[in-house]
Amino acid sequence: MRVTLRIAAVLALFAGPAAVVAAPPAPAPALLLPLPASMITGEGSFPLRGASLVAKDAGERAAADRFVALLDRSGAAKLGGSAATIRFQRDTSIDGEEAYRLEVTPSTVTVRASTDAGLFYGAETLFQLAASASDGRIAAVTIDDKPAFAWRGMMLDSVRHFQPPAYIEQLLDRMATEKLNVFHWHLTDDQGWRIPIDRYPRLIAVGAWRTPAGAEGRDPKTGKPVRYGGFYTKDEIRRIVAYAAARHITIVPEIEMPGHATAMVAAYPELSSTPTPPTVPSSDWGVLPNLLNPNDTTFTFVDHVLDEVMALFPGQYIHVGGDEAPKDQWKANPRIQAQIKALGLKDEDALQGWFTACIGDYLQKHGRRLIGWDEILGGGVPADATVMSWRGMDGALKAAHLGHDTVLAPAPMLYLDNRQSDSPDEPPGRGDIEGWRKLYGFETAPPSLSVDERRHILGLQVNLWTEHLGTTDFVDRMIWPRAAILAELGWSPSAQRDWSPFARRLKTEMARWQALGWSYDRTPLEPEAKLDSGTITLSQPAEMGEIHVTTDGSEPTVRSPLYTAPITFTGTNRVAAQSFLDGAPLGLPRRWTFDDASPFTRAATAMQLCSNKLPLRIQDDGATNGVRRILWGDVMQACWIWPKAKLDGVRSIVADVGSVPFNFALGADLASVTFRAPTTAAGELEVRRDGCDGPRIAVIPLAPAARSTGVTRLSAPLPVAVQGEHDLCMTFTQRTPNPLWLLDRLTLNR
Repeated sequence: MRVTLRIAAVLALFAGPAAVVAAPPAPAPALLLPLPASMITGEGSFPLRGASLVAKDAGERAAADRFVALLDRSGAAKLGGSAATIRFQRDTSIDGEEAYRLEVTPSTVTVRASTDAGLFYGAETLFQLAASASDGRIAAVTIDDKPAFAWRGMMLDSVRHFQPPAYIEQLLDRMATEKLNVFHWHLTDDQGWRIPIDRYPRLIAVGAWRTPAGAEGRDPKTGKPVRYGGFYTKDEIRRIVAYAAARHITIVPEIEMPGHATAMVAAYPELSSTPTPPTVPSSDWGVLPNLLNPNDTTFTFVDHVLDEVMALFPGQYIHVGGDEAPKDQWKANPRIQAQIKALGLKDEDALQGWFTACIGDYLQKHGRRLIGWDEILGGGVPADATVMSWRGMDGALKAAHLGHDTVLAPAPMLYLDNRQSDSPDEPPGRGDIEGWRKLYGFETAPPSLSVDERRHILGLQVNLWTEHLGTTDFVDRMIWPRAAILAELGWSPSAQRDWSPFARRLKTEMARWQALGWSYDRTPLEPEAKLDSGTITLSQPAEMGEIHVTTDGSEPTVRSPLYTAPITFTGTNRVAAQSFLDGAPLGLPRRWTFDDASPFTRAATAMQLCSNKLPLRIQDDGATNGVRRILWGDVMQACWIWPKAKLDGVRSIVADVGSVPFNFALGADLASVTFRAPTTAAGELEVRRDGCDGPRIAVIPLAPAARSTGVTRLSAPLPVAVQGEHDLCMTFTQRTPNPLWLLDRLTLNR
């Protein structure tokens, strides 16, 4: 059956006046992302407006429908007709599961592929060409394209915070536009269980819900505990799986074992390795001690769970976790110790390997393959087990040496819960800065591997853990555009990598996202201003384009002066700046007013941390003026340094402080979290000069802040005047780590 659709017009973005000359100027080649393997420009251009669209079999029609849907979603006009034709065509000569050829001539656009996936990816590229056709014409071009890697993945943690099904589908839609093809879905952990298992209903009745730590765990009106969590019904999962399959995305579900099992053992205590198992999922972040008991009862339970998981997810891979499994409970359990001896195993690590191998054998018998984090290499896993390397690159190198397939997902580089810049406007997350350009430089072909070993690298994946990301807006900002950068690394030839042209293509892709109504993190695109040593320094974290600046209060434009050097601080500075690339604005303009008081106040985000053990941006559990602030500090050592603070004439110190629950499972590392002893019940903020062991110049009691949630402003006089510039060190005194006090801002009053 032949199906023909007519496209009368395209997006308002593409639209322009009808051609009135016989030979319109050829448009510039489109800026595509990911970059195709080969792109050769031709002569002339194709008139997109009103073109006929032709497709025959089901795969061709699906690709055509995808192309039309993207146009419609972006604001396409009514359908019509013209002589020009867009054709989707099956072509068995195109070699590759995801390969396609896209040819644009003045009269015809043809997308050819041997597979449905190839036709689909051709449609995605054609949409990008169309979205770049601002004059309604696509430049003649021939594109031959196929991916560099078969596995181009995105992992989302839906346990720590539950995202609605509609959001999951939106994420899959966005992944498809970037030619990402694996959605690794983290569905179980210590803090929750998100997938129904009919045979074990308590997994969601008990395991899907928890009470958050701190103020957000109590209803402010009633004081009663908040029930937080959720789960995806089986019908919702089936719809999501089908939605992904239609976009040529495979979903890999992750069912954590034997560690990260608190929610499981809370629901079914007989699975526990300790006589005192937890009764509810945890509200703590980190590594908890609860491990499954590796006995027959557990294996029967897990087999039944996997049966229902495999029935929902038809993909080849089942992810079983295997990471961060502390063995204290196994060491303390006499029966498990006897089991280790009976099996002739060396130790508890070998027992985990044996456990994982048993799970792998079960999956293998059912036609599936086990994949797990790199800790699974600690034991005898099946030969066809795939290793996902997260602890740097070592796991991938070891796996490849041993003949295992591997997926590159190393922390911190490919962990999207790390912040993208040092801007105070970034979402909550870990303190390492994994910026866009740094990610773009990730090495996908480790030089220490031989040619044969490199064949074991299936691809690469970014991971987003959501402990500190309670909203889908935060999630979107942490994923995009970094997932699109990963898509280029996974699809495009590494020999073509160059940041400057990529930045231009990324800018164009962001414009397409805006046309589709999709958000991303604009913060790294926007200038930052820092006042220090008598000068105001501007920078842009994304390293894209240039900064234009005004100092007279006017709006910055591309015609404003180019920022080339720091601005002298006068005490009356009004600075406005915006980033531009090729004349187009990036992000939003930023404005700052610097007066005589500016050198005497500093946000904690602009200070140095005394250590870099576990730095986090944490959202306050209580609101301040209706907004939950994002606070910055090192969980292991809450301590800040303000270098060269001006203390001449300072009479008092004002501190904005907040606190969050200390719900961090640090294990033995908790012993290293120490504080100076307080002199009052609630503790104090101490300000010392010339080092954290220097003389104390101010002590600010925390009692008023302890009685409230959110950020509180406290103050105290300087008992003795201090002259000159000094490094200031701010720390808190307290008897226990809970709550974790965090500095938001310090002001020196004269």
